[in-house]
Amino acid sequence: MIRGVSEVRLVGENIEPGVFKFTEALRLATELEVDLVEISPNADPPVCKLMDYGKFIYQQKKRDKELKAKSTQITVKEIRFGPQTDEHDYEFKRKNAEKFLKEGSKLKAFVFFKGRSIIYKEQGQILLLRLAQDLEEFGKVEAMPVLEGKRMIMFIAPKKKGK
Repeated sequence: MIRGVSEVRLVGENIEPGVFKFTEALRLATELEVDLVEISPNADPPVCKLMDYGKFIYQQKKRDKELKAKSTQITVKEIRFGPQTDEHDYEFKRKNAEKFLKEGSKLKAFVFFKGRSIIYKEQGQILLLRLAQDLEEFGKVEAMPVLEGKRMIMFIAPKKKGK
Protein backbone atom coordinates (compact mmCIF):
# COMPACT_ATOMS: atom_id res chain seq x y z
CA MET A 1 0.00 0.00 0.00
CA ILE A 2 1.41 3.35 -1.02
CA ARG A 3 0.86 6.01 1.67
CA GLY A 4 1.91 9.58 2.45
CA VAL A 5 3.40 10.54 -0.91
CA SER A 6 2.35 13.29 -3.27
CA GLU A 7 4.54 12.27 -6.23
CA VAL A 8 5.79 8.95 -7.61
CA ARG A 9 8.25 8.01 -10.32
CA LEU A 10 6.27 5.87 -12.76
CA VAL A 11 7.69 3.08 -14.95
CA GLY A 12 6.03 0.31 -16.92
CA GLU A 13 4.89 -0.75 -20.36
CA ASN A 14 2.78 1.59 -22.55
CA ILE A 15 3.82 4.63 -20.51
CA GLU A 16 6.46 7.33 -20.70
CA PRO A 17 8.65 7.00 -17.56
CA GLY A 18 8.64 10.09 -15.38
CA VAL A 19 7.49 11.74 -12.16
CA PHE A 20 3.69 11.98 -11.74
CA LYS A 21 1.30 13.13 -9.04
CA PHE A 22 0.06 10.16 -7.03
CA THR A 23 -3.58 10.74 -8.06
CA GLU A 24 -2.53 10.96 -11.73
CA ALA A 25 -0.63 7.67 -11.41
CA LEU A 26 -3.69 5.96 -9.90
CA ARG A 27 -5.89 7.35 -12.68
CA LEU A 28 -3.47 5.98 -15.33
CA ALA A 29 -3.50 2.57 -13.65
CA THR A 30 -7.29 2.36 -13.68
CA GLU A 31 -7.42 3.56 -17.31
CA LEU A 32 -4.99 0.84 -18.41
CA GLU A 33 -6.72 -1.73 -16.13
CA VAL A 34 -3.50 -2.61 -14.30
CA ASP A 35 -2.20 -2.24 -10.74
CA LEU A 36 0.07 0.46 -9.34
CA VAL A 37 2.85 -1.48 -7.59
CA GLU A 38 5.49 0.18 -5.42
CA ILE A 39 8.93 -1.15 -6.41
CA SER A 40 11.35 1.06 -4.50
CA PRO A 41 9.74 2.78 -1.49
CA ASN A 42 13.04 4.29 -0.23
CA ALA A 43 13.73 6.28 -3.41
CA ASP A 44 12.81 9.95 -3.58
CA PRO A 45 10.17 10.02 -5.03
CA PRO A 46 9.12 6.32 -4.59
CA VAL A 47 9.30 4.23 -7.77
CA CYS A 48 6.04 2.59 -8.86
CA LYS A 49 5.31 0.30 -11.79
CA LEU A 50 2.15 -0.21 -13.78
CA MET A 51 1.63 -3.99 -14.05
CA ASP A 52 -0.91 -6.77 -13.68
CA TYR A 53 0.11 -7.89 -10.20
CA GLY A 54 -1.93 -11.11 -10.24
CA LYS A 55 -0.30 -12.19 -13.49
CA PHE A 56 3.14 -11.28 -12.10
CA ILE A 57 2.60 -13.45 -8.98
CA TYR A 58 1.28 -16.33 -11.11
CA GLN A 59 4.37 -16.25 -13.38
CA GLN A 60 6.70 -16.09 -10.39
CA LYS A 61 5.08 -19.15 -8.78
CA LYS A 62 5.23 -20.98 -12.12
CA ARG A 63 8.96 -20.14 -12.47
CA ASP A 64 9.67 -21.31 -8.90
CA LYS A 65 7.81 -24.56 -9.55
CA GLU A 66 9.86 -25.21 -12.72
CA LEU A 67 13.13 -24.57 -10.86
CA LYS A 68 12.06 -26.93 -8.08
CA ALA A 69 11.19 -29.63 -10.63
CA LYS A 70 14.62 -29.31 -12.27
CA SER A 71 16.53 -29.57 -8.99
CA THR A 72 17.52 -33.06 -7.91
CA GLN A 73 17.09 -34.45 -4.44
CA ILE A 74 20.18 -36.28 -3.22
CA THR A 75 19.49 -39.31 -1.06
CA VAL A 76 22.08 -40.97 1.13
CA LYS A 77 21.93 -44.75 1.46
CA GLU A 78 23.80 -46.52 4.25
CA ILE A 79 25.59 -49.85 4.24
CA ARG A 80 26.84 -51.31 7.51
CA PHE A 81 29.66 -53.78 7.92
CA GLY A 82 31.25 -55.49 10.87
CA PRO A 83 35.06 -55.58 11.10
CA GLN A 84 35.06 -59.29 10.27
CA THR A 85 32.38 -59.44 7.58
CA ASP A 86 32.71 -62.68 5.62
CA GLU A 87 32.97 -62.90 1.82
CA HIS A 88 29.32 -63.73 1.02
CA ASP A 89 27.95 -60.86 3.13
CA TYR A 90 30.51 -58.50 1.62
CA GLU A 91 29.48 -59.44 -1.95
CA PHE A 92 25.79 -59.04 -1.11
CA LYS A 93 26.35 -55.58 0.35
CA ARG A 94 28.67 -54.59 -2.52
CA LYS A 95 25.91 -55.43 -5.04
CA ASN A 96 23.44 -53.30 -3.07
CA ALA A 97 25.96 -50.44 -2.95
CA GLU A 98 26.44 -50.74 -6.71
CA LYS A 99 22.67 -50.56 -7.21
CA PHE A 100 22.40 -47.46 -4.98
CA LEU A 101 25.16 -45.66 -6.91
CA LYS A 102 23.55 -46.54 -10.26
CA GLU A 103 20.28 -45.00 -8.98
CA GLY A 104 22.20 -41.80 -8.25
CA SER A 105 22.20 -41.98 -4.46
CA LYS A 106 25.20 -41.15 -2.31
CA LEU A 107 26.58 -44.03 -0.30
CA LYS A 108 27.60 -43.95 3.34
CA ALA A 109 29.51 -47.13 4.11
CA PHE A 110 30.56 -47.74 7.67
CA VAL A 111 32.11 -50.41 9.83
CA PHE A 112 30.58 -50.65 13.29
CA PHE A 113 32.85 -51.81 16.08
CA LYS A 114 31.18 -53.49 19.08
CA GLY A 115 32.93 -53.91 22.40
CA ARG A 116 36.55 -54.95 22.00
CA SER A 117 36.34 -55.31 18.22
CA ILE A 118 37.83 -51.79 18.02
CA ILE A 119 41.24 -53.51 18.03
CA TYR A 120 40.43 -54.61 14.45
CA LYS A 121 40.19 -51.04 13.10
CA GLU A 122 42.82 -51.84 10.44
CA GLN A 123 40.56 -54.62 9.14
CA GLY A 124 37.67 -52.16 8.99
CA GLN A 125 39.75 -49.68 7.01
CA ILE A 126 40.92 -52.42 4.62
CA LEU A 127 37.28 -53.50 4.14
CA LEU A 128 36.12 -49.96 3.27
CA LEU A 129 39.05 -49.34 0.92
CA ARG A 130 38.32 -52.65 -0.80
CA LEU A 131 34.70 -51.55 -1.24
CA ALA A 132 35.86 -48.22 -2.70
CA GLN A 133 38.10 -50.05 -5.16
CA ASP A 134 35.31 -52.47 -6.18
CA LEU A 135 32.89 -49.56 -6.77
CA GLU A 136 35.43 -47.38 -8.59
CA GLU A 137 33.59 -47.51 -11.94
CA PHE A 138 30.23 -46.50 -10.35
CA GLY A 139 31.30 -43.79 -7.90
CA LYS A 140 34.17 -41.82 -6.49
CA VAL A 141 35.25 -41.60 -2.87
CA GLU A 142 34.20 -38.29 -1.36
CA ALA A 143 35.68 -38.87 2.07
CA MET A 144 38.29 -41.46 2.98
CA PRO A 145 37.56 -43.78 5.94
CA VAL A 146 37.51 -41.84 9.21
CA LEU A 147 37.06 -43.30 12.68
CA GLU A 148 34.33 -41.49 14.62
CA GLY A 149 33.71 -43.10 17.98
CA LYS A 150 32.83 -46.74 17.32
CA ARG A 151 32.20 -46.24 13.59
CA MET A 152 34.58 -45.96 10.66
CA ILE A 153 32.76 -43.99 7.97
CA MET A 154 33.41 -43.46 4.26
CA PHE A 155 31.29 -41.56 1.69
CA ILE A 156 31.04 -42.46 -1.99
CA ALA A 157 29.30 -40.18 -4.51
CA PRO A 158 27.85 -41.55 -7.76
CA LYS A 159 29.71 -40.76 -10.99
CA LYS A 160 27.88 -38.42 -13.33
CA LYS A 161 26.13 -40.10 -16.23
CA GLY A 162 27.72 -39.60 -19.62
CA LYS A 163 31.30 -39.50 -18.38
